[in-house]
Formats: sequence, C-alpha cells, structure tokens
Amino acid sequence: MPDSTDTPKTLHILNKAPDHSRFALCLAAQADGDTLLLIEDAVIALLDQQISLPMGTHALQADAQARGVGSTAEKHVDYAGFVALTEEHTRIINW
Repeated sequence: MPDSTDTPKTLHILNKAPDHSRFALCLAAQADGDTLLLIEDAVIALLDQQISLPMGTHALQADAQARGVGSTAEKHVDYAGFVALTEEHTRIINW
C-alpha cells in the first residue's frame, strides 16, 4: 500500500492506439514520477520509433503478444503485475 507521506504517484492506463487523440493527451499529462501502462491497442506504440514514451512505461504482456509486439526496452507486465501497479499508485487515470 502506498505510503501517505510520499508524493502522490499516478498510474496512467492507456488503451487507445497512437493515432487516437487521447493517446497524445495522455502523454502530455505525464508528470515526473508517473507510470504509464499500455494496454489493448496502445501497445502498438512500442513499434513506432517516432513516439517518445516516458520513463516508467510498461506494457501488458498479453496485449503485446496478441498484437505481435516483440520485446522492447519497456517493461512487460502480466495481469498480476497490472494489479501490483494499481496497488503502488495513489491515483489511477484511465485513458
């Protein structure tokens, strides 16, 4: 459980493809210390060298595999890792 004395950390869960307007809005909303979790069609961004993803970006492994996205420098998480990320953050925003 997050420590209440820590600075609030936000988990941004993004499921929109890179060509969707919410994808750009989500990236613009990132602050230092935030974490980005790419799920569903958002994992396609891992294939695009033009997209600069923030530090602390994770991708749901099942969605990456389903879309043929191979391993990258970003961290892949399973469903248990997804749950762990939600437990580590005080705020969660779904995009």
